[in-house]
Amino acid sequence: MKRKLITIAAAAIMALVPALEMNADKAKTVLDLKSEITDSDIIYPESYEIDTQKMLEGWYLKNYTATDDRYKTQSDVEASDEVIRERLSRLNTVIEMPFNQIVKSYIERYTKRGRSTVPVLLGLSIYYTPIFEQALEENGLPLELKYLPVIESALNPNAVSKHGASGLWQFTLAAGRGLDMEISSLVDERRDPYVSSAKAAQLLKDLYNTYGDWSLAIAAYNCGPGTVNKALRRAGGDLASHDFWSIYNYLPAETRGYVPMFIAANYVMNYYPYHNISPVLATKPLITDTLKISRRVHFNQISKVLDIPVDELRVLNPQFRADIIPGNSDHAYTLVLPSQQVQAYIMSEDEILGYEAELYAQRTDAVPGNQPDDGNIAMVEETSIYDNEPATDDTPIEAAPTTPTPTVRKASSGATKTVSHKVEPGETLSSIATKYQVSVDDIKGWNNLTRNSVRTGQMLRITTSREIADASGAKTVAPSKQEAYTSKTNTAQTSGNNNKKKKSDTTASSSKKKDKKSKKKEKKAPTNHNVKSGENLSTIAKKYGTTVSALKKANGLKGDELHPGDKLKLPSKGESTSKKSSKSKSKKKKKK
Repeated sequence: MKRKLITIAAAAIMALVPALEMNADKAKTVLDLKSEITDSDIIYPESYEIDTQKMLEGWYLKNYTATDDRYKTQSDVEASDEVIRERLSRLNTVIEMPFNQIVKSYIERYTKRGRSTVPVLLGLSIYYTPIFEQALEENGLPLELKYLPVIESALNPNAVSKHGASGLWQFTLAAGRGLDMEISSLVDERRDPYVSSAKAAQLLKDLYNTYGDWSLAIAAYNCGPGTVNKALRRAGGDLASHDFWSIYNYLPAETRGYVPMFIAANYVMNYYPYHNISPVLATKPLITDTLKISRRVHFNQISKVLDIPVDELRVLNPQFRADIIPGNSDHAYTLVLPSQQVQAYIMSEDEILGYEAELYAQRTDAVPGNQPDDGNIAMVEETSIYDNEPATDDTPIEAAPTTPTPTVRKASSGATKTVSHKVEPGETLSSIATKYQVSVDDIKGWNNLTRNSVRTGQMLRITTSREIADASGAKTVAPSKQEAYTSKTNTAQTSGNNNKKKKSDTTASSSKKKDKKSKKKEKKAPTNHNVKSGENLSTIAKKYGTTVSALKKANGLKGDELHPGDKLKLPSKGESTSKKSSKSKSKKKKKK
């Protein structure tokens, strides 16, 4: 019995050992994981893989900063774990900066394999860091958050991730629109340093108010509150007791490295000289100012008039994706310029907007091209007098005559037409307005002109009801819809009441057409012919519907010999016809 009790007690003790070990591990995880956690499956962000050479050759770094290549010629200076831990503790930050092997791996990614990235980050931070700090300060947030864009985008406002996140702070399309940011083909406020920084500060503040812990707020900024909440529930226990490190193993692989990356960025941006990385200095200050633009303007117009490189405008205003500021009366956009150029823009705004205005103007009207002049095909629209019904065979549609008739061309409404006018030497706005029977103010309004002068060769858009001549010199008019309807209705009624009359009218009409065609042929008939190689009198006579004898008589020829290049006078139609008719009469007499 005693032996049995001892056995039971031993079994109970053995059963308690795993539970005690599990509790000890759990306590250790909560208390010591920040400094002892390790991870062999570390994922580095896209911002670590930037094309540093391309970035160093960018307009801003080349024109406003200076660096050396010390990072290329000198290797990293090794630092022990104790040294790195002590350096992190000296950073004056509200957010905790603990040290562990995961943090160390990200620091080494900057100081060893990614050394060329750091000079780029240091150079760009000269311009962008004050913008970040202003947005954070306005929201009462820790200033060390200014290094979040370092790991998000490598301080590239045009960066786009594989998930479609864009801008310095890497907002997705849904997140950007959820924060009331304008995103279109022309404007993307996710790329605007000022707007995106203000929105990011607002979001970070809301996340901290939700979790009360900066490490969790930063993680939620990366993967979203839903993912962090799921990790908190899976970790169990008191939710208020958790931080990023206690839920580390319950987070997605990419998010696990986010807080360690943030700590590493704070370290390297402060302690880069200790690792033989080149210092970057500003060669001249880039002081900027802003103004509101309520008119549509292209970067090229600003560049040409104010003598500012387009690349500089793009660096200062990356939110305008197509180099176009689409300002209008309902919405003015912010333009960032070097401060000394702001006053110049205000003084030269009319000249900027007028510079090659016809080239950069937004087209609001489209005029179809001219009808092809093939002389044979009649462009007739077959429509019924009733909507949505095909034209009936009862309605005769007469083909347009081959010779154009002088009429007046009108717009589709029957009132006006928009035309293009090229300014000729000596022309003025006043003379052009008189020509098209419009006012000078109308022409200025249609073409965004601010002055009363035009230059030779300038293209103007003009909407006019005046008669406009075709290239042939003839004037044409298309009947209005009401005229076409009335004409067709009358034709249909007439044909329905008197089919015989319709047939006779059609016959008469066709005979008139033949007469017109024959007259046209007579008018256009050639009077001379240049003899080509291989031609003889017989082939030439056949070609022009005449006789060999008529050709000989017209040219005083006695024989049949011709030479290439000879010029023959063609007999008139009357001469050929009379000879043919006399021959036919003689043949008839012989038959009789």
